[in-house]
Amino acid sequence: AVSPIARDIIETASLVNGAGVGIELARAKHHANDPYFLQPMDGVDSTGYRASWWTQFYCILWRSWLSVLKDPMLVKVRLLQTAMVASLIGSIYFGQVLDQDGVMNINGSLFLFLTNMTFQNVFAVINVFSAELPVFLREKRSRLYRVDTYFLGKTIAELPLFIAVPFVFTSITYPMIGLKAGVSHYLTTLFIVTLVANVSTS
Repeated sequence: AVSPIARDIIETASLVNGAGVGIELARAKHHANDPYFLQPMDGVDSTGYRASWWTQFYCILWRSWLSVLKDPMLVKVRLLQTAMVASLIGSIYFGQVLDQDGVMNINGSLFLFLTNMTFQNVFAVINVFSAELPVFLREKRSRLYRVDTYFLGKTIAELPLFIAVPFVFTSITYPMIGLKAGVSHYLTTLFIVTLVANVSTS
């Protein structure tokens, strides 16, 4: 079936070019499933979206950043929770030495590093994902923005929090457990823990 808009465009084109309406209708039916067959309408670019990629990204980033700022208590609770869990793990594995038992304990503490950063961040975003899914699907069907602009804008807006949480956790547990001394070793650990946290968030 040909939409009324397509029929009007075909009739206008046939009058201008002197072509028959029947030929144009046949071509329209042939290209009915081609989204780029007709010229874009006013306010919609050639890809079918109402705004450019950068405009979509900026709007999603700004909206996501405002949603982070409007709930500062959640940020404080997450940082406090991270500090308490880090202190607990640091107390359990406090002051390890490099003997046979110490190596096994350090291995267990590194396992807790990864599992805590993984599940803490997964459960932190899973409720948000469930709440925003209907809005995302509705706006995506309306072609207001792409999936990649939503993902990147949301991730970058929440990036400061997902850098602060691994920083607090590693800064407390690393010296308490007695892991290898040195700024470079600490920064390497912090970098890996931050990557794990952001991968689990994504």
